[in-house]
Amino acid sequence: MAVPSYQELMLPVLSVLADQGTMKTAECADRVATMLGLSEEDRLEMLPSGTQRLVVNRTGWAAWYMMQAGLISRPHPGAIQATEEGRLLLAKKPSVINNKLLQTYPIFVAKMKKPTPKQGLSNDEEFTVQAQPPDEQIESAFSQLNGSLAAELQEQMSKMDHFRFEQLVVDLLFAMGYGGSREEAAKVTKKSGDEGIDGVINEDRLGLDVIYIQAKRWQSSVGRKEIQSFVGALAGQQANKGVFITTSEFAHTAIDYAKSVSQKVILIDGSRLAELMIEHNIGVTTTRTISLKRIDSEYFEEN
Repeated sequence: MAVPSYQELMLPVLSVLADQGTMKTAECADRVATMLGLSEEDRLEMLPSGTQRLVVNRTGWAAWYMMQAGLISRPHPGAIQATEEGRLLLAKKPSVINNKLLQTYPIFVAKMKKPTPKQGLSNDEEFTVQAQPPDEQIESAFSQLNGSLAAELQEQMSKMDHFRFEQLVVDLLFAMGYGGSREEAAKVTKKSGDEGIDGVINEDRLGLDVIYIQAKRWQSSVGRKEIQSFVGALAGQQANKGVFITTSEFAHTAIDYAKSVSQKVILIDGSRLAELMIEHNIGVTTTRTISLKRIDSEYFEEN
């Protein structure tokens, strides 16, 4: 099963805390995962940003929302526990705990109200509870924005001439740490006479190993024939590492063939290429930076 939503985790979280007492959020999340029979893969699933395990994040938010209703308290930074109010609720054997149930607690409604945009700080307030926790909303929006940006990058690359595209590939590989210095990376040139190879770049600063490159600005899918030709060119150079980059995509036969050969051949299609460009700031610029912060528990702990 997939990791439940933070609302679906509320009842299990409160039950674990009532049974186990004061716990760290991550410890509680692991107990809940065991209770629900989550697989190891589900337990290790990360947020898109890779900053935290999803089950720990959602456990934290489940606890936070219940904290607003007085069902859970935080005895000290980084720890959570069930309150007497929370135990009383469990004694009623609820089938589910969610935001709808929490809204029956006046303290929850009072804490979750916010001033309406038109009324500013007046008493005219509106009540709001999001289906997704705030950080997941941000990550979802970030993912959508990056998806749109990646599509724009692919469109721009489809209009580039082949020479400019090869320079883009050099810029990307250098940003990823290949080629040593910028001058050395810039030496990636067309290998005339070596069919199937566009250039060579050092894998490390000392040039102990090299990577052979093929870059194709194509509209149609790259098939097995093109990869076979590239692998043959690698064999002709007695090389065992190559990167085949295209603005389009690879046919399944091409992917299967690349996996079957003895050489290490990495295939990067247009979608992955755009993702790498965004990650390494090639062809894009940062318009705004948002810093998300959380409590530093160690700061508040007594020595």
